[in-house]
Amino acid sequence: MTTATIDTQLEAPAKGDATKGGATAPPSPIATTVRYVLLIVFAVIVLVPLYVMIVTSFKPAGEISTSRAWNLPMHWSWDGWSKAWDALAAPLVRSLAIASVAAVVSSILGSMNGFVFSKWRFPGANIVFTFFLFGMFLPYPAIMIPLQQLVSQDLGLGQGVVTLMLVHTVFGIPICTLIFRNYYATAVPNEILEAARVDGAGMWKTYTSIVLPVSIPGFVVTLIWQFTSAWNDFLFALFLSQPSNGPVTYALQQLSGGQNPDYASSMAGALIASAPTLVIYIVLGRYFISGMMSGSVK
Repeated sequence: MTTATIDTQLEAPAKGDATKGGATAPPSPIATTVRYVLLIVFAVIVLVPLYVMIVTSFKPAGEISTSRAWNLPMHWSWDGWSKAWDALAAPLVRSLAIASVAAVVSSILGSMNGFVFSKWRFPGANIVFTFFLFGMFLPYPAIMIPLQQLVSQDLGLGQGVVTLMLVHTVFGIPICTLIFRNYYATAVPNEILEAARVDGAGMWKTYTSIVLPVSIPGFVVTLIWQFTSAWNDFLFALFLSQPSNGPVTYALQQLSGGQNPDYASSMAGALIASAPTLVIYIVLGRYFISGMMSGSVK
């Protein structure tokens, strides 16, 4: 028996063992084709309204009609974009301020609450946490008028940016608390906190020195969540602000309303108003998913 024959016989069982060991076969061409066809169909369904918005924003008023909604403009015009930018420039700045402050403050307070509810237990913690969760399930339309009276009459706050910052911060605390509580319960070992207590660290020292440095995934989730929620809000803006000092969603409603709406500027305004959140999810979307999953398993 030659050396080549012996090598062949030795290699054959190894290949068989590799196949039995769980090596997955590549997907069939039919399955791959069906997968890509479905992805293309879903992409078309999502992108068709975006296409209509873009082409309509560049059309003059005389070219906008339902029969020619799919057609490219015969004469490209920037009038709609110019009008939309003039109407939304200042509200965009106000929305940026409202969403940024509300996201940062509610995330910090939610982080502190989540740490206390998950690692620094106290009598009645579960009951208090349940009341916190009630804030997530309040029907906002049902509380708008009492909230408006509370803010304007009892607290003496006027309608505008400061009021919206306060309201979005308060109503964002429950969801931020829930996210951080679940994150700390699985991502922060109890042994580390016990060691800190043995070394004499109090609650604040433990939070700032041990818990806060490992909280970046949780902050990514809550900051994106809260920023998007505050940016897209219209209900609070309608009751707690005015067209002259309201956010971009209120200004967009004013731009697209009326008896004879300007569809070109309305479409351009909708694209401008949605651009910041779209950029955030494109740039930070993977961090959002990883942050949501980081505290899901121990």
